[in-house]
Amino acid sequence: MQESTIQYVAAAIFAVALLHTFAVKQFERLSHRFPRHAGLFHLLGEVEVVFGFWAIVLVLAMALLVGGDDALGYAESRNYTEPLFVFVVMVVAASRPVLRTVMSGVSIIARVLPLPTPVAAAWLGLAAVPLLGSLITEPAAMTIAALMLAPQIFRTKVPEAVKYLALGVLFVNVSIGGTLTSYAAPPVLMVASTWQWDSAFMLATFGWKAAVAVLVNATVATFVLRKHLPAASAADAALAEAPVPPAVALTHLVLLAGIVLFAHHPVAFLGLFLMFLGFTQAYERHQSPLIIKEALLVGFFLAGLVVLGGMQRWWLEPVVSSLEPLALFFSALGLTAITDNAALTYLGSLITNISDESKYMLVAGAVAGGGLTVIANAPNPAGVALLKRGFSDETIGAGGLLLGALGPTLVAAAAFMLL
Repeated sequence: MQESTIQYVAAAIFAVALLHTFAVKQFERLSHRFPRHAGLFHLLGEVEVVFGFWAIVLVLAMALLVGGDDALGYAESRNYTEPLFVFVVMVVAASRPVLRTVMSGVSIIARVLPLPTPVAAAWLGLAAVPLLGSLITEPAAMTIAALMLAPQIFRTKVPEAVKYLALGVLFVNVSIGGTLTSYAAPPVLMVASTWQWDSAFMLATFGWKAAVAVLVNATVATFVLRKHLPAASAADAALAEAPVPPAVALTHLVLLAGIVLFAHHPVAFLGLFLMFLGFTQAYERHQSPLIIKEALLVGFFLAGLVVLGGMQRWWLEPVVSSLEPLALFFSALGLTAITDNAALTYLGSLITNISDESKYMLVAGAVAGGGLTVIANAPNPAGVALLKRGFSDETIGAGGLLLGALGPTLVAAAAFMLL
């Protein structure tokens, strides 16, 4: 009885947290209406705080129901590798030497393409960088793409509807753009070793279809954006700044590569991160301020999702295991919007004797739906943290994101189902 009570309480708190993500804009508006309590409303209006806050509520509720030791034991039993990795890779990928290196490459390619440079740069930011996520991991790709596109697209002068379309395309493209390899996308990583899916299999089965969808989505979004882009691209503006010595840039890239290589070993990548912090301090004149605050908030969000999501297995697993392949695809597409897609595929990996067709449908649906909400894919909170200042009230509405991502999601779903 006690275990069932905890499960129902956890499900209720998870539902409230989901509703909270849809209400963040309302909290921001309340902060303007009631300036005396603006600080509290602003805190509750930060989408990155939502799941961390409700995870604390869950642990306190568990402490009241089963005792403090058991509640603390549950919290300590969760695996926080992914939140730690996202925090570290966000900070490193957003450092000036790494960002400038990528922007230099984008600027060179943009000048070669038969398009105006700002248009070509925007297209590359929405297409090439998400596909690069298959090598450098999706969180790193999201961070780089968001910082590249923020001054071009996510500006106050650009209509909100256009920005939400671009945001939806970015989130969907990052979610499917990591499927060219077996280690870069969290939902793929959860099943790759269990189902023996290597990078060659991913490229042949998922990757080329994802690439087609990414190119279509980016092309449509860039066509809509073309009239709203500034005269100069963000890459050109970055190149106008003082140059970064090649040795400094190379050191940052080597450290980033090492962090990606040891993405599932916190002791190793945290050690490399400490080396990175020391190096940035030693060569401070070649650095921009590190995005420590933004990355910590994203890590807090994902850690909260780990705590809350761990208590949802009791109802999610029966749903996933009871469906036929086609129904599983559409259910995964929808369920991804209300739970992290990596958690969904992990539950699928626990099902015994699952058919190859069902495996494909589960993963395809999970990655295709990865842009529908902030919680659908692990890198999404990073994009929200870096881009929200360009939206009204400096918040990204869940409804606006859902509408902006619907079209790109349908393109991704069609690519996986029809190609």
